[in-house]
Amino acid sequence: MRDKDDSKYELATFAAGCFWGVESIFKQVKGVVETTVGYTGGTYPNPTYRDVCTGITGHAEAVMVKYDPKIVSYEELLSMFWRAHNPTTPNRQGPDMGTQYRSAIFYHDLAQRRAAEKSKEDFDRSGVYSSKAVTQIVPASTFYEAEDYHQDYFEKHGGRSCHTLRSK
Repeated sequence: MRDKDDSKYELATFAAGCFWGVESIFKQVKGVVETTVGYTGGTYPNPTYRDVCTGITGHAEAVMVKYDPKIVSYEELLSMFWRAHNPTTPNRQGPDMGTQYRSAIFYHDLAQRRAAEKSKEDFDRSGVYSSKAVTQIVPASTFYEAEDYHQDYFEKHGGRSCHTLRSK
């Protein structure tokens, strides 16, 4: 996802249930220049979709977001993340169940970690849900791109996401 012209861009990685819906939300954000769906946070090398679906690889379905911080801030992306799913349900989003559907923020540096922790505290204080967020905030690890047919899924296949944004 990085090349020599990418120095002005930054990366953010989020897991919030099925990666098709999460990707479709972030693709709409002004300042997001690229999204890639894949698997991260596990221990199994080079996992496939079938591997991850078993729940034994430890990976989450995730979206890596390449963005221009001059147009959209990491904090704004965090706001989208919190509004795009129910972060109080462990290992579940809607009908999707399993550890691969967990809520997680994979930070790429200390500034992202601090921003993610603050945003989680703010979310918990907001009272949007009666329960606290179960979202993991963990260091970014190897990100394995999902198979081509998963990339830009709704653009290629039609349909619409079960993910919707809550108002702020």
